[in-house]
Amino acid sequence: MRIALASDHGGLKIKEEIKHLLEDLGFQYEDFGCECSNSVDYPDYALPVAEKVVGGEFDRGILVCGTGIGMSIAANKVKGVRCALVHDTFSAKATRQHNDSNILALGERVIGPGLAREIVKVWLETEFEGGRHATRVDKITALEAK
Repeated sequence: MRIALASDHGGLKIKEEIKHLLEDLGFQYEDFGCECSNSVDYPDYALPVAEKVVGGEFDRGILVCGTGIGMSIAANKVKGVRCALVHDTFSAKATRQHNDSNILALGERVIGPGLAREIVKVWLETEFEGGRHATRVDKITALEAK
């Protein structure tokens, strides 16, 4: 599985933790920035990850900002993205099982590095259940045509 990864300045530390986790778990990833603590605009980093995931170059994406809110809003503007803002492992599992989320958003100012690692691990290891959930995801996809 290939992972597209990005953060703004507010998510830089957690992004670095996630990179180490991905390496430990044997996942391939590409870091789409940012690389400094200077203030940057999160949509500039959410967009390339969202486009690469929807375009099929990467299987999933992970975005980190201060709260995760801005990244998730920006990513979800791209047709085909199902970005879930998650701050606990239960939601990480549920969003994969029930929503087939393809991008995960996290907030560095909301969770610490240990919890972030747990969330990412659960999210990466959980499969979509399909069935009745596939029907619901199809309805979400149909909303993009409106």
